Amino acid sequence: MVDLRSDTLTRPTADMLDAMMHAEVGDDVYGEDPTVNALEAEAAALFGHEAAVFTPTGSMANQIGLQLAVPPGEELLCDIKAHIVNFEMGAAAALGGISTRTWTTERSRLDASLIEPLINPISPHVTPTRAIAIENTHNIGGGTIQPLAELRALRELADSYGLALHLDGARIWNAHAATGVSLREYGTLFDTVSVCLSKGLGAPAGSIIITDAERAARARIIRKRLGGGMRQAGYLAAAGRYALANHIERLADDHARARHLAESLEPYGICEAEQVDTNIVLFHGPDMPKLAAAAAEQGVKFGAMGPDRARLLTHLDVDDAGIERAVKVLSDLVR
Repeated sequence: MVDLRSDTLTRPTADMLDAMMHAEVGDDVYGEDPTVNALEAEAAALFGHEAAVFTPTGSMANQIGLQLAVPPGEELLCDIKAHIVNFEMGAAAALGGISTRTWTTERSRLDASLIEPLINPISPHVTPTRAIAIENTHNIGGGTIQPLAELRALRELADSYGLALHLDGARIWNAHAATGVSLREYGTLFDTVSVCLSKGLGAPAGSIIITDAERAARARIIRKRLGGGMRQAGYLAAAGRYALANHIERLADDHARARHLAESLEPYGICEAEQVDTNIVLFHGPDMPKLAAAAAEQGVKFGAMGPDRARLLTHLDVDDAGIERAVKVLSDLVR
């Protein structure tokens, strides 16, 4: 089976499993797990921040970041297709009491000039804007990389209004691998950064919220409140440490395979290779659920996102032979 539904489907490699098996652990709720502590310190340093907090999931890391920035009853601005307002079960409102408003751009690529008119002042007449969230790379946009110039302009805008910036960096590793922009460069533009270890990097679970020391201390309280305080979490953290050391640069292989997949299928009119920035290929055409079901019967899985849209994601567990298999099955079906 060639499974292209998501890069969350990766499984630990043998060397990663070995690192997990030999991890030194303690009780992380007491701050005594040395492997978790090492992972947090390494991640904070990579992104140019003081501190970090290991979390079980990316959604929890995002929600902690939002609660750090926005008091209950106040407002966050984000893209209309952002993960935090589409795929986190209304957690910002349900758990944080946070109101959201959104903007729309082509392929969810940031245009900082569109955001200033949306900012509400602190006033008894409107919901005050407190923070802005950016997703990089952007999942539903198709692995879109946010332009560095726009991110810098957004930082200037946020500073001028006294707003916090949160980065949903679940796939920031892909943006770094594709552009060469350093993780520190991305990280220091934001007050809080969430990163995922269990997508392209191949760890079995875990994300990290990265920020300054004061916010990190508050993040641990929020994490505990949300049920995210784990005990001997070092076994999972060891997988994350291995991933950071060994699996970032190899993301370029996933990007090359995604581009090859798109270029091979572009003649059939179902995708555009020039829109593949990283490891996500968006498809369009009639009756995508039917096409997905037919492909699965022949050993190739991908995810339909509605009646006429679908996506394929390349990742650690799909090699060149798997991509060629996917090209053959899908081209035969759409032909």
